[in-house]
Formats: sequence, C-alpha cells, structure tokens
Amino acid sequence: MQAGQENFNLPHDVVTLPSGGIFYKSKKKTVKVGYLTANDENYLLNSNRSSKENIVIGLLRNKIYEPDLRPDELLEGDVEAILIFLRNTSFGSEYSVQLLDPSTNKYFPHTEYLESLNIKQTEHKPDENGLYTTTLPKTEMTVQLRPLTFNEIVELDRQAEEYPVGLIPPKITWRLNKLIVSVNGNNDRGYISKFVDTLPIMDSKHIRNFINDNQPSLDLKRQVIAPSGEKVTFDVSFGAEFFRPFF
Repeated sequence: MQAGQENFNLPHDVVTLPSGGIFYKSKKKTVKVGYLTANDENYLLNSNRSSKENIVIGLLRNKIYEPDLRPDELLEGDVEAILIFLRNTSFGSEYSVQLLDPSTNKYFPHTEYLESLNIKQTEHKPDENGLYTTTLPKTEMTVQLRPLTFNEIVELDRQAEEYPVGLIPPKITWRLNKLIVSVNGNNDRGYISKFVDTLPIMDSKHIRNFINDNQPSLDLKRQVIAPSGEKVTFDVSFGAEFFRPFF
C-alpha cells in the first residue's frame, strides 16, 4: 500500500479529532482523511484473515493525508473517529446489532446511526503537555498519567499473546508502567516500575478507571427501548459488527 501521507491532494474530507490534537507534536485538531476507493476495497477483501488491528493500521497509513502526523501516534479515540468517518462515507452510518431483552431473555435487532455519535464529555482535562494528574485513594500519591496510543495497545496485546504458554502475562502492570509518567514528581522509570509492583489494587483500578473515563474519545454508549419496554444500554464496538460491511 502507498503511504497515505503522500496523497494529500487526493479527494478527502476533514475529521475532527476527539483529542483536539493536544497529545501530538503537531497539535492538529483535525486531520485530512481520504475516502475509501475500489483499490482500498481490494486491500480489505484480501485482509479478511488478518487481525482487526492490522486492518486498522493499514487503513490509517493509507488514508490519513497528514505528512506530520504518524498514524501509530494516534490515540484510540481518534482512531475510532477516523474509522467511523471511513465507514459512514463508504457504507452509510447504519450500525445493526442484536441486543438481549432483559425481560424476555430474547434477542432483538436494533439499528444505530453512527453519524449521531458525539465527543464524550469528561470531568478532567489534560494539561498543555497532554498529561493528567490524579491523587490515588489508597497510597495518596499524586501521579501523572498519559493515555496510550492505539499502536501501544496493539503492542501490549501482541506481547501478551507471545508470552510463554502456561504463564500468566502481567498485562495490568505492563499497562500501568506505560500509563504512569511520574509519581509525586519522580519520573525515573526504575522507580515507577517498583512503585507499580507494590501498587494496591484500589489504586490500580483508580488509575485505569480514571484514564478510561477521561481520555478523549467518542461517546459510544447508547440506550434503546427493548420490545418489552425495558431500557437496554450497549456500547458501539469495533468488532465483527462494525467491520462486517468491509467484507
């Protein structure tokens, strides 16, 4: 595939990034993204045995027309916004799922329109360097945190898959070591690693929940009324249902 950054004169549109660009060197709040073409369809059809992550990285590299923004640097929420743009402009915004009615224990079909998704409103905002600060409930230590890039999340998953059979991969501590930038102002990586190894579960959960609640992303939580009249809440996911139109 030809690198998308070299194609910025091709037909494209502008996608607003949920992050507002504060986490990137370029500070770009929007990115130029090309429309999917017949040639991209060839790539997608030939990628149906690849992992979702490989497909996503391939699309980003080919369709983002920004020479000073590497797709690997993008946060997960910004990746989601770009994928929704590509899906909406190629296949329409209809997102069909099967949901479980809690009263009858039967599944019912529902169609959501992805164009209605908005950027999630969060309680805490990052500083000018893209860092969050929070005080841990158990140790009362003050930590600075940064959200992970999509590529870092993919690498952590790959690292876990390649871990020796029979051993439990320390995914939580791996993730915490990447999320934490400093502890009480100390940014020494060796110190942070030792801190993570003895971190109480209450503090570990606080960090992960804090990032999940406050990192920039689209509001993917939706609520519908089931046939029984019960309210059903679900998240728009980027699994098989989202990628099915590509195949």
